[in-house]
Amino acid sequence: MTASISVGGRALRYTDIAAIAAQAGRDIHAFPYVIRVLLENLARHRAWGADVSEQELQSVLDWRSHTDAGLPLRVARVFLPDSSGLPVLQDLAALRDAVAKHGGDIDAVDARIPVDLIVDHSLQVTYWGDTQAVVRNMQYEFKQNAERYRFLKWAQQAFNGLRVFPPGTGIIHQVNLEFVSPVVQLQSRADGDWAYPDFVIGGDSHTPMINGIGVLGWGVGGIDAEAALLGHAYTFPVPEVVGVRLVGRIPPPALTTDGALLITQKLREFKVAGSMVEFFGPGVRELAVPERATIANMAPEYGATCGFFPVDAATIEYLKISGRDPDVVERVKAYCRANAFWRENPEETPPQFSRVLEIDLSETVPSMAGPRRPQDRLPLPAIPADFRARLHKPALEGGFAVPMDDDLPATALPADGDAPLRLPHGAVVLAAITSCTNTSNPAVMMAAGLVAKKAVERGMHVPEWVKTSLAPGSRTVTHYLQGAGLLQPLEALGFAVIGYGCTTCGGKSGSLPEPVVRAIERDGFVSVSVLSGNRNFEGRIHKLIRANYIGAPPMVVLYALAGRIDIDLDKEPIGRDRDGRPVFMRDVWPTPQEIQAVLPLANAREIFEAVYDPANLDIQTWREMDAPSGPRFPWDPQSLYLVDPPFFKDEPHGDSLAGLATALRQATVLAAFGDSLTTDHISPGGEIPLETPAGQYLADAGVPQREFNSYVARRCNFHVMTRATFGNIRIRNLLLEGEEGGDTLHFPDRRRMSIFDAANAYRQAGRSTIVIAGKEYGTGSSRDWAAKGTALLGVKAVIAESFERIHRANLIGMGVLPLAFKPGEGWRQLGLRGDETFGFENVEQGVRDGQTIRVTARGGDREIRFDTIPQVLTAAERRLMAEGGIPMSVLRGLLPDSVTAQSR
Repeated sequence: MTASISVGGRALRYTDIAAIAAQAGRDIHAFPYVIRVLLENLARHRAWGADVSEQELQSVLDWRSHTDAGLPLRVARVFLPDSSGLPVLQDLAALRDAVAKHGGDIDAVDARIPVDLIVDHSLQVTYWGDTQAVVRNMQYEFKQNAERYRFLKWAQQAFNGLRVFPPGTGIIHQVNLEFVSPVVQLQSRADGDWAYPDFVIGGDSHTPMINGIGVLGWGVGGIDAEAALLGHAYTFPVPEVVGVRLVGRIPPPALTTDGALLITQKLREFKVAGSMVEFFGPGVRELAVPERATIANMAPEYGATCGFFPVDAATIEYLKISGRDPDVVERVKAYCRANAFWRENPEETPPQFSRVLEIDLSETVPSMAGPRRPQDRLPLPAIPADFRARLHKPALEGGFAVPMDDDLPATALPADGDAPLRLPHGAVVLAAITSCTNTSNPAVMMAAGLVAKKAVERGMHVPEWVKTSLAPGSRTVTHYLQGAGLLQPLEALGFAVIGYGCTTCGGKSGSLPEPVVRAIERDGFVSVSVLSGNRNFEGRIHKLIRANYIGAPPMVVLYALAGRIDIDLDKEPIGRDRDGRPVFMRDVWPTPQEIQAVLPLANAREIFEAVYDPANLDIQTWREMDAPSGPRFPWDPQSLYLVDPPFFKDEPHGDSLAGLATALRQATVLAAFGDSLTTDHISPGGEIPLETPAGQYLADAGVPQREFNSYVARRCNFHVMTRATFGNIRIRNLLLEGEEGGDTLHFPDRRRMSIFDAANAYRQAGRSTIVIAGKEYGTGSSRDWAAKGTALLGVKAVIAESFERIHRANLIGMGVLPLAFKPGEGWRQLGLRGDETFGFENVEQGVRDGQTIRVTARGGDREIRFDTIPQVLTAAERRLMAEGGIPMSVLRGLLPDSVTAQSR
């Protein structure tokens, strides 16, 4: 059913979801707004001739009783950071080669919907602490990544609909919020001009940040993004929708970040993993769009697919401030009002949700989350005792396993003459204001500047052992901090702008000062990072830093000044002023009035218009860079950055389930893990250590260690990435009784070796491998290499107590079977040790029909039998498993019928 509206004298057609609901005897206002987006998507594409069945449309109309039905969604666009986007484009280049090899049409391998890629994950904090750092880091970035960037320039001319934002633009999610998203899309077709909701999937898990302006979007793996941009339907199960009623308002001195951490903690406890979260209630009215975006950005941290704020008057005001075209603003308002996507009042009668939780924002207090997970919120006074309690606890109990006879100094002993720097446990060695989560919020950024201003006025400085950096997610931040007179005091404390990218939040924190490195390696003290990011998993921020805390930007400044984490900021001074007098947090913390006084400087439309002027989005270095041309990429066989990937090398074949069933008749455990193993543990990230299999591969190829670059930069070399999968220095493989590092036991001889070497040994012996794990397997960023690396290691199945949504789907996309233990069971509860041989029965039928798969584990004279539940939830996912994963499925769909017929 269609209707039309007139906007600016132009007739726009749209799919009338209220009429569709009424025809089915439903009231559209009883539907959560996220369900309305899904309903519109299915109904419109069905009207446009897509393969959407009546049953699938009915499933979303009856969404509360069809939570396992698969919906064939078609997104409006795909958004990619370079970290996942480069491998996506590399796969497309390889796919063109494979299609050409089989006589297919390479022009069919192209983007069918708009694709934006932002180079934001390659910037490292190599230079810092002065105003020239931003220029020097940019020069170093181009030098380190020239080969990758030339490939991107080739891709930009080779694929239609691909727009590349060069280095220095900002962080993907902040640029999406401030500039890219139109909120309501416009498409001209033969039957007229159509308006419909913007709907985006992104190759990074924090894509839900765009939910802050009423745009539905979430993170997926790169393999899902590949299929979507090629025009394939993105299959998504009908979701559970959890309504979160916000009441109250965040009281000073707490800030938005503290409220987001409170919400994250409570929603984790409420178990919303895999659900869609939609916010309503009087507390929403108190939140400006940047504050909503901060809360929405944290959706992966509370485990949800999205954290949605419907379009309302605040959205319109933000679109105006951020420089959107007036026609776009008018279209958003008119369309959303006409088609039941406008929320007049967040206190109105709410839609019907699966569950409802109330969160009182007035309970918010200044907090940090750490030392390892974003949901582990701690009010400031609780941090010192919590840190000290962890010092001597075993690692498996959340501690740092420091010996009781430790003799480190209680306070820092700065280097003096020949005496080396000595630091106590809890010394803050890295402080970074970074991440789109917070740098998109002017209130918290201005607060950081005000703290710095007051500290500088008192003559304070940051201790020498703290590495400081400021990496905004957009150049708008630099403009308004400069205009408010707050950039200079930040620079005076070492928080000079070092560039525009994810940096520390994504593990690109660069090297620590050499005296600090020597102190850590010599004394083994538990060093600390503080950052305004969204992730603080072990080994993510820096390989030498064991405790990581996330919080608001002004908190980063405070802890940098204090130089330690085990300080009670309510009672102890953060330092002394130039006259030796103690300075407390209360002395430098800004009042709400002081923050409000400078906020108008950040809400100036002229700033956004200048920053996102097309003339300012390009940079000379990028523009002048040479790059290949033509439809197919000329691979360099000597390259160690861009290596032709292996995913399309196999001949297309028929049903892969028979082969999987054969492989799983007898399998060995490659590694065994406990709860909350993240994709940050699985997927390679950060620096490449020399002593690892990946480091040795590069060294053997003649690459000096100083030119290893990061794992993100080497993501297009599968040799590097496979060698480092499960190689995180903080990963705990329980086959080795929880020791840290990427080693395992090889069976049956029980030799200790790297996971990569063990996988090779099993492959050469013709033995299949599996991984066993606990709850929440695969939480963390939407990293395609966590699944790609698992598959390339030869892992055929992962058995866990539960899975994170994106990683579960990514495993299926790579042909790896995710299996769940029955509720209440797990490998440890069943008495498994991991040294058994596992046999799987009923694999084909189990995947096809969702039946349980019986597993028999034999070790010595022991035999343990148990049932597992295939986590292949939709018909589309079952087809993917049968076809061997997305790469083979996509390839088969692009080949001539004569080729695919031969493979059956």
